[in-house]
Amino acid sequence: MKTLVTGAAGFLGAHVAAHLLRKGHSVVALDDLSGGFIDNVPPGAQFVQGSVCEAALCEALFARHRFDAVFHLAAYAAEGLSHYIKRFNYENNLAGSVNLLTCAVNHDVKLFVFTSSIAVYGHTPPPMTEDQRPDPQDPYGIAKHAFELELEATRRVFGLPYVIFRPHNVYGEKQNIADKYRNVVGIFMRQALQGLPMTIFGDGLQTRAFSYIDDVAPIMAEALETSQAWNQVFNIGADQPHTVLETAEQVARALGAPVKIQHLPPRFEAVHAYADHSKIRRFFGQRPLTPLEEGIARMAQWVKARGLPQPTPTPPVEIPRNLPSGWS
Repeated sequence: MKTLVTGAAGFLGAHVAAHLLRKGHSVVALDDLSGGFIDNVPPGAQFVQGSVCEAALCEALFARHRFDAVFHLAAYAAEGLSHYIKRFNYENNLAGSVNLLTCAVNHDVKLFVFTSSIAVYGHTPPPMTEDQRPDPQDPYGIAKHAFELELEATRRVFGLPYVIFRPHNVYGEKQNIADKYRNVVGIFMRQALQGLPMTIFGDGLQTRAFSYIDDVAPIMAEALETSQAWNQVFNIGADQPHTVLETAEQVARALGAPVKIQHLPPRFEAVHAYADHSKIRRFFGQRPLTPLEEGIARMAQWVKARGLPQPTPTPPVEIPRNLPSGWS
C-alpha cells in the first residue's frame, strides 16, 4: 500500500507514519521542516522536503507514486496566534489542503485521512460530540472546518472516501518544545528547563484533556483498514480534563524543577474544551488511555535525554493589534 503522510517530521505525523510502516505500507513523508525535525521521520519512509502549498510538487508526487491513501497531518496548529496570522493560516491550513485533495481526486486515491481539530467546536460546552454543530471561533478552527466541508462535498461529487479525526491537545515524544506558540505541555517543559516561569493566560483554571501521542496515532493509522469508519468524523484523545495550572505543576514535578508560574492577562479562548469519545470506541474498539502524570513523565524523560532543540522559525505576525501579552 503506497501512502503519503504530510507533516511527517512533526511529532504526530511521525508517529502515524511509523505505525503505517509497521503495517507494511510504503510511506512517502512530506514535510517542509518549518516546525518539525528531519530526525523525527521514521526509518523506512521516503522523505521529501516540501510544502503542501506547492501545487506543482504535490502533482509531481502523486503522478510518480500513485498513492493508495493520503494521511494529511501537515498544519500550523496555533489557534490563538491564528487571529494574527490570517493569511498564513489560510494558505497553509486550507489552500494547501485543497492542493492535496485535488491531486487525490485526479489520481484516484482510495482514502483521504484528515487531521482536523476540536477547534472546530469553538466555545461549545463540553464534552463535545460529533453530532454537535461546529462553531469555530478562530481562523485555525475555521480553516479546519472549511476543509471538513470540502471533503464531504468532494465525496458527493467525486466519490472520494475520507476519515476525519479531531484530536485535541496532543503531547508526547518528538514534539517541538521550541515553538513558543503551540503545544502547551511542550512550552511548559521548555520554560521549566530554562529556569523560566511557566506562563499561563488567566487564572489557569481553564480545562483541557491532554492526549498522549500513543493513545492517538495507532488508531489514526488503522483508518485505511477500518472501512466502516470511512466518511465519518471522530473525536480522538483523552477523556479526563485537567486544569492548565495542574498540568504546569505536573510538568515541573516530572522535570524535577520548581513550580514557577507567571499569570498573563486572559486571552480569547474557550475556558473548557474536551470531547466525548463514545463514537470512536464504537468503530475502533475500547483502548486504555495513558494518565496525564504517566504521559508527561515519559515525555519529560525524552526531553531530558534529547536536550533543548534550536528554536524553529515562526510566521511573522500580520496583525500586531491586540496581540496577547508575552507574544510581542
